[in-house]
Amino acid sequence: MTTQRSPIQWVPSLYFVQGMQFFVVMLIAGMMFKNMGVPNDQIARWTGLIGLAWAFKPLWSPFLEILPSKKKVVVAMQFLGAGGLLGVALALQLPAWFGASIAVFFVLAYASATHDIACDGLYMASLDAKQQAAYVGWQGAFFNASKFLTMGGLLILAGYLEQSIGVKPAWSAIFVALAVVLALLAAYNARALPDPRPSESERISVSQVGSTLAEVVLDFLKKPGIWLCIVFILLFRFAEGQVQTIGPLFLLESREQGGLGLSTAQTGGVYGTVGTAAFLVGSILGGYFTSNLSLRRAMPVLIVAMAVPSATFYYLAATQPQDMFHIGAAIAVEMFGYGFGFVGMILFIMQVVAPGRYQTAHYALGSGVMQLGFILSRTISGDVQLAMGYEQFFLWTILCGVPALVLMFFVKFPAAQAAEPTAQGQELPSAAR
Repeated sequence: MTTQRSPIQWVPSLYFVQGMQFFVVMLIAGMMFKNMGVPNDQIARWTGLIGLAWAFKPLWSPFLEILPSKKKVVVAMQFLGAGGLLGVALALQLPAWFGASIAVFFVLAYASATHDIACDGLYMASLDAKQQAAYVGWQGAFFNASKFLTMGGLLILAGYLEQSIGVKPAWSAIFVALAVVLALLAAYNARALPDPRPSESERISVSQVGSTLAEVVLDFLKKPGIWLCIVFILLFRFAEGQVQTIGPLFLLESREQGGLGLSTAQTGGVYGTVGTAAFLVGSILGGYFTSNLSLRRAMPVLIVAMAVPSATFYYLAATQPQDMFHIGAAIAVEMFGYGFGFVGMILFIMQVVAPGRYQTAHYALGSGVMQLGFILSRTISGDVQLAMGYEQFFLWTILCGVPALVLMFFVKFPAAQAAEPTAQGQELPSAAR
């Protein structure tokens, strides 16, 4: 159903919040812990476990359909997120600050994952098909705008505050500011968001949801070749989860320990500007590249592109360049390759895994498997890096991409066809969660 409110009044703020909560938990938390002296294995293990919220969210997403108002869920999760951010600021001042902050991040992660479900559901229920297509660009743009805030401006500000008031006070101040921003956005969304509600005939019960969920999962697991597809998805992200976890920590690590010794502000500068821009350009070009060749023919190139981040960090670890232009250019190459190659997994789930009787639900399950692969590799990455050192670790991640390349030749792809226009990089931010 459509709403009388213009989508431009609420789509940007809705998806900015969605991205901000995700990036704070999955990216900023690890870099904050690094600056507080937490070892890489602990950072990787705990942030990986926190990230399971996004892997498992398809399992409880159907039950949100029972609730009459998706708007109320969205607003409630945003206010809960604001409270959680304030909770992190307070936890950092406790004697057992690490355990306390991890506990709060768990709450934040599950609130954010639940918000994602209700947020996307509200978008689809409020807009017709034409409007959904028209505003998907705004959706992706503001999701990524939140990445510019968190990985760019936020880290730069944190870097300056660390030097002036100390590391823990600096990060407490950052999380207080984030809590205020999120609370203000939640208050705005409480007024601006539409509130579409199902009719009485459309309402469903808990038992209906449970039986339908069981049917959807069984139908998914009975698909021909699905187990091979699941293994391929897990292997596709095996290197990525390790590199994307350890890479930023490597930039912050001292040169004596094999890192590049960048400050928090410098790391935020390269990731929040050229890094994010290169990722977006790579995503768009990867979508058009795959559209022109077909997924089956493009996949080998896309898998090789996913090895570009590993190769780039191996180069940085081996050469340890000093100048920021050199480092910034390397990060741009890394993020371009990441964005270009990751399109392959999104389209693989869309075109190979999802089609069938429950296409939308199976896409959500496939995305959950994809996130699970990322989290499993992320969780072990710190232990592997500490055992090998940075240079050998990044060489290892290059080798981790080989099994997916080999397995690709055994997976059945659909007949050569052009990718749908909406898959050409536009839906990547949401799908990448």
